[in-house]
Amino acid sequence: MLIVHKYGGTSVGDVERIENVANRVAKVRDAGDHIVVVVSAMSGETNKLIEYAEYFTNEPAKKEMDMLLSSGERVTAALLSIALQAKGYDAVAMTGRGAGIITDDTHTYARIESIDPTAMQEAIKEGKIVIVAGFQGVNKDGSITTLGRGGSDLSAVALAGALKANKCEIYSDVDGIYTTDPRIEPNAKKLERISYDEMLELSSLGAKVLQSRSVELAKKLHVKLYAKSSFSDNEGTLITQENENMEEVLVSGVVLDKNQARVSLRGVLDRPGIAAEIFTRLADAHINVDMIIQNVGMDGSTNLGFTVPQSEHQHAKKMMETFEHDIQGVDFDENVCKVSVVGVGMKSHSGVAATAFRVLADSNINIQMISTSEIKVSMVIDEKYGELAIRALHEAYELDK
Repeated sequence: MLIVHKYGGTSVGDVERIENVANRVAKVRDAGDHIVVVVSAMSGETNKLIEYAEYFTNEPAKKEMDMLLSSGERVTAALLSIALQAKGYDAVAMTGRGAGIITDDTHTYARIESIDPTAMQEAIKEGKIVIVAGFQGVNKDGSITTLGRGGSDLSAVALAGALKANKCEIYSDVDGIYTTDPRIEPNAKKLERISYDEMLELSSLGAKVLQSRSVELAKKLHVKLYAKSSFSDNEGTLITQENENMEEVLVSGVVLDKNQARVSLRGVLDRPGIAAEIFTRLADAHINVDMIIQNVGMDGSTNLGFTVPQSEHQHAKKMMETFEHDIQGVDFDENVCKVSVVGVGMKSHSGVAATAFRVLADSNINIQMISTSEIKVSMVIDEKYGELAIRALHEAYELDK
């Protein structure tokens, strides 16, 4: 059997934790299985490197940032390989380039275009444990690129797909996927399994256990994905194909996302193409727009609202100021959050949204914006009511049972 492990920053946060990971990897090898390990930088290392760069300038060149930030994962890979060798195991550390990961040219947020697994396959045939520095690859010109925050998850899934691994296990400080954040609702339950689509929604809506791009790729490549903890031997959560049993469960989880800001445009000139112009400029500026709501136009104008991540709030504000004559006024509100209800059972059951609206109404919480999909209902509310809403929804859908 061939297994891919991925260990996040907290799992390899210091040399003691790296040794703990080495012991886990050794157990897999002792059981007779082949293993490829993908590692993140040690916790806090990436932020430290960013601070070093920003000492000189607030806008360092992205190509140089890729060279700088990719070093954190290489350090971890080398240390883990050294730790395994010290225990008598034949291990080899590889960079993203060494593992054959080819990306596009988008520095700091590259996309994987192809993987040549030949070097890894040769090492596996020789009985070696392969340790790969996650989060990185090279473009066709040979320049180092990085895959964006959480990119080591993406590296692990892509390598599992290229190697046709039996499974890919993502290790962090959380022992699986829960019905909601246990820090908000102590009665949250760990899920034994969840569908790719549900996990994709949860990840994109604020659940931080798995990066959404990695879940999307796992679905595409049919990679059997597990979320586990490196600090316990508890069974994790399997992320897999949807089946009929999953549809019997009405709701799988509720999520709170506090990283939201609302932009309200007043007196927008009601003419064909104005919405396209607004959102094209935002897209060109790489500002991620989430929920959108527009009122019916009257007297030649309309009101338009949308949400963006808080980190892009000021950038969005500058973009809106470029519409001098087409927008009468702009309001910004960072004191909002998004609560979401997710479940594949929504496709075959009615009343899920109605229950969510009733629960918030009973808690005297006003809904500012609503967005729905086949398996999701999201609502923007005042930030101070976010945790109350999560607890009320968790109880209403009986997720603690």
